[in-house]
Amino acid sequence: MASSDSEMAVFGEAAPYLRKSEKERIEAQNKPFDAKSSVFVAHPKESFVKGTIQSRESGKVTVKTEGGETLTVKEDQVFSMNPPKYDKIEDMWKPTCCLPSLQTYSGLFCVTVNPYKWLPVYNPEVVLAYRGKKRQEAPPHIFSISDNAYQFMLTGECLISFELLLQ
Repeated sequence: MASSDSEMAVFGEAAPYLRKSEKERIEAQNKPFDAKSSVFVAHPKESFVKGTIQSRESGKVTVKTEGGETLTVKEDQVFSMNPPKYDKIEDMWKPTCCLPSLQTYSGLFCVTVNPYKWLPVYNPEVVLAYRGKKRQEAPPHIFSISDNAYQFMLTGECLISFELLLQ
């Protein structure tokens, strides 16, 4: 369930890392995408960046990054990219190549990827924004899982579910 931009304001500076704005979602749906040339490439300072393959020769690939740099790297440092419409996807079954999201659900689990840099997604403001919300009422996050577990524990639903599993 997608939240409106105004509903996402409760997450403060973490909001853009948790879910794209409505404008970004529409742009991603309409952005031209070439699956053969759109890639993630190893970058000496940024870990991996988006880019477009310019050429391939003798096991090397030349990629122009979104930042305007031209990098020539070994083929094993270039990875397929999902279409932009899959950025920050909340259901793991939809992506086709790699995981562009920081956090996503996969069945009963919340999968989290380390972005290798500090992001404001674990601050007190975000903790409060998840408190008391059902899983489908907010973007995927470990705080959602933990708050839901706490609420189930308080109501005894956890024990009932566990007892059913033992039968």
